[in-house]
Amino acid sequence: MQFRIMGALRAHAGADDRTPTAPKHRDLLVIFILNPRRPLTVARLRQLLWPREGGERSDSLVRGYVGALRRLVGDDVITTVSGAYTLAVDDDQIDAHRFRRLVEEGLNAAGAGQEERARALLGEALDLWRGPVLEDVDPAGHRWAETASLREDLEELRLLAVERRNDLDLAAGRHRMLVAGLGRLTRLHPLWQRFHGQYMLALYRSGRRAEALDAYGRLREALDDGHAIEPDPELQLLYHRMLHDDVSLHIAAGPPVLLPHDVAHFTGRDDLLGRLDRLTADPASPAMVVVHGQAGTGKSALAVHAAWRARPRYPDGVFYADLRGDHGRPVHPAAVLEDFLRWLGCPVQAMPATLERRENLFRTYTANRRLLLLLDNAVDEAQVRPLLASCPTIVTSRSPLGGLTDAERLPVNVLDDGDAVALLVRLIGPGRADAEAAATRRLGRVCGGLPIALRVAGSRLAAHPGWTVGHLAGLLEDEHRRLDLLHSGDQTVRSVYSVGYEGLPDKARRMLRTLGALSAPDFAHWVTVLFGDEAETLVEAGLLETHTIDVAGQVRYRMHDLTRLYARERLVAESGENAVRQALTTLIGVAMTMVRASRFPLTSGSFSGSLPGAQGSGGGRARFATTDIKESVNWLLAERAFLTSLVEDLHKAALWDDARRLAHLLTPFLERHRFLDGWRRIGELGLDAARQAGDVHAEALALRDLGDLHRAERRWDLAHDRLRLALGVFLRTGDARNAAHTRRRLGQVLLEQDRPEDAERNLVASLAGLDDHTDPHGAADTRRALGTLFHRAGRLDEAAAALVRAVALLSATGDRHRKADALLDLASVRLSQRLVPDARTAAQEARSIAVRLGDRLLNAHALVVLAEVDLAEGSPGRARELADEALTVLRGTDDDRPRSRALAILEATRRP
Repeated sequence: MQFRIMGALRAHAGADDRTPTAPKHRDLLVIFILNPRRPLTVARLRQLLWPREGGERSDSLVRGYVGALRRLVGDDVITTVSGAYTLAVDDDQIDAHRFRRLVEEGLNAAGAGQEERARALLGEALDLWRGPVLEDVDPAGHRWAETASLREDLEELRLLAVERRNDLDLAAGRHRMLVAGLGRLTRLHPLWQRFHGQYMLALYRSGRRAEALDAYGRLREALDDGHAIEPDPELQLLYHRMLHDDVSLHIAAGPPVLLPHDVAHFTGRDDLLGRLDRLTADPASPAMVVVHGQAGTGKSALAVHAAWRARPRYPDGVFYADLRGDHGRPVHPAAVLEDFLRWLGCPVQAMPATLERRENLFRTYTANRRLLLLLDNAVDEAQVRPLLASCPTIVTSRSPLGGLTDAERLPVNVLDDGDAVALLVRLIGPGRADAEAAATRRLGRVCGGLPIALRVAGSRLAAHPGWTVGHLAGLLEDEHRRLDLLHSGDQTVRSVYSVGYEGLPDKARRMLRTLGALSAPDFAHWVTVLFGDEAETLVEAGLLETHTIDVAGQVRYRMHDLTRLYARERLVAESGENAVRQALTTLIGVAMTMVRASRFPLTSGSFSGSLPGAQGSGGGRARFATTDIKESVNWLLAERAFLTSLVEDLHKAALWDDARRLAHLLTPFLERHRFLDGWRRIGELGLDAARQAGDVHAEALALRDLGDLHRAERRWDLAHDRLRLALGVFLRTGDARNAAHTRRRLGQVLLEQDRPEDAERNLVASLAGLDDHTDPHGAADTRRALGTLFHRAGRLDEAAAALVRAVALLSATGDRHRKADALLDLASVRLSQRLVPDARTAAQEARSIAVRLGDRLLNAHALVVLAEVDLAEGSPGRARELADEALTVLRGTDDDRPRSRALAILEATRRP
């Protein structure tokens, strides 16, 4: 059953009219409809049917009326429970309730930006309207209290639905079809100002400007004559805009969406998009998010893409402003506010003159609107603050804009390898990318995962269909041409950097240029202090990135490869071809002083100096003495990649002497920690630099360093050849001390080549050329080598004596690293002598030193020896635990000998 009370009373089941004709039956049905799902007793029904008769009618009469009505509409429609009658219907069976639901849903849909759904819902609701509630049963609205209030509520709701549907029709460009209906509404509701405003706008957009202005005049006169008031401010503003023929009033395509075109082939960033979606989910929330990152990482593309995704939630529009301006000159917020206010309807004649008044007006206009604001390429907080209102705001900037304390922050980095390849696939097509999968990956790496570079590369391939991906990747691998080639039409990677560079103060520009001389993947704060101490300025400009805090407690910074190429380009262009060499010369003196300060305790144990780093970003230098070797080692660990890259930079710049000296200085540290890859890189460069410089003595030192590398690699023939060449130079030049050191190394190699007699002859000769007092380290190292030789030959007493003397010499010098090495060798000899307690004492002392020094590799060696001691004592479980612990430390290192010994222990403890 369906019941209608808007207009004349009707009841029908499908096409079957069930409307009662008897007056009391009609009254009774109205009572039930006004009280749906509410139990009504006979007494209550009698009171409602004859409100002025004091309830003198009989119950049987009421029951008779109810029975007749039930026969008409159905027993299941009017039910009986405990002597009370109930109209058992849902809301949609009564037109007034359905009307209310449809209007509310339509208004909600309009607020959510679902214009078509809103128009459909509001249209369906208005189609239900047939006139005032119960106009034929209670025309005066006095018989039942519910009639008058329901009639008034539904009429207000109807007018609101009409008003909102008119707004939607005006936004959709249906102004000509609305003129007649709006004219009637203004006559029927002469004081309903929203109808007058809609009527004026429909006339204006239909080319009837004079009539629109006359309509305003009539309303103003009516309000003035009858009520002595002015039209609403919004209507006054509309009149002034029409009076001055504001062209923005002609826009009939809906609310302003000022966003740039959404970037094609948007790829990745799913986590960032998800967070932006959540932050912009509620148009009523004044959420603010700062999307920040280095130049070219795609901050604007991400923000624009997220704003287009959020657009349906913002029915009043999406505003956008590029705050960077032309030629890198930031746009003043007053100019942005003027543009926004014009879009919001403020005519130029009414535009406030001051920034403060524009701020206030903008906040007033946006207070009740569901707007999304996107402020792109913000320079600083002062540029953003005047533009903030009560609507959600996305800000993009190279700086995190830390002064905007209420903002969420989303850092945007370069794309990882997978996303970089995915973007290239979308740009050049899957067929082309799949055919050259390896080249596509190489192209992604050459572009450094930088979205702007990837897009330009994709555009170049699209513009040159005859090129292969591998061809372009090969071209771009030439650093000198990379920035020149990364352009397509008016898109260039260079321009992305030039904008930020031109906006820097002179000191920061100079620092950026100087950093371009380096190829290191990252560098510590002390480097930036040396080059001008403007690191944070460059971070704020998006040309440098704070990377991490390293093991030495230093702040480390990272520069993208393409940023570095741009910086080097500016360095050469503005300071000349020799500028790179000058920058490296400035750096190398300080760097080598620091390396010596950090390295010296490893060889002498008698130095007390200062190191950079422990105070982090303050750029201070932490004091250390012989007890702080751990700090010096940590500094070298932190700077290892930087210093090895610096050797390469010096070699490329033909600074031969500096390159070979730094390579030589780094060798003991790289050897101690078994960093074979870095050692290999700088070893060959050091040798070539010495040869280029024509320095025979330096060449011999480099050959000996490479001999040590090949010994660590267990490439005995190569080590032998390098060391023989070095020894020959030292002998010819009369350098007895270095000759003795080289003989010791050569003896160790000969021992591994299974030439014990030759090995012993060289080691004895080495010891003869060294003095315990003038060169205790050299003498101790040679005695250690002799101890190893004697141990393998079964000459255990001689081995123990040599090693005890080595330990004593190293104890006197305070060189704890070498002492621990000698103690571990001695522990192994004591095990062979079956002096297990003595072996444990030596191994435990060595491990104690390793722990105090924080040397994980030395600690692993000690754990292996202690495991061997435990095995000798009959404790296989404990031995296995220590071997496992050692293998965990050794994982990822190139030190094979202790690893093989630890594995042998594990194998031995598996046996029954």
